[in-house]
Amino acid sequence: MPKLALNKRARFDYEFLDTFEGGLALSGSEVKSIKEGHVQLKGAFITIRDGELWLRNAYVAPYKPAGAQPSYDPYRDRKILIHKAELKRLIGKSQEAGLTIVPISLYTKARLVKLEFALARGKKKHEKRAAIKKRELDRQVREHLKT
Repeated sequence: MPKLALNKRARFDYEFLDTFEGGLALSGSEVKSIKEGHVQLKGAFITIRDGELWLRNAYVAPYKPAGAQPSYDPYRDRKILIHKAELKRLIGKSQEAGLTIVPISLYTKARLVKLEFALARGKKKHEKRAAIKKRELDRQVREHLKT
């Protein structure tokens, strides 16, 4: 289950309440490009449209060996495939104030490409500062223990 792409900023900006896993509706050349690691989740987000989940603003580079693809849009919306019961529960929870759905990582499971995403609440500025302070203290303790 190798990770193909990570959204590192999501863990810093959001507090994850519940994580989910879903498939992505992709074309063949997109799958090959993703498996080679030519994908970015930076700035990507998930929206609910017509009772379905859509991954928006994720970059998937064109697959070079497929040749020229003049109508290919690397930032196109991609449908997230999950079970209906899970979708209803997720939509119900995301209607609460201050909650959003954030992509965390892309990885392979068997021969499939899966997306890990989370129901999350945005962190306040003081919570981010506390996380930075804790990380710095841990780093100093580790360095002190080395010597």
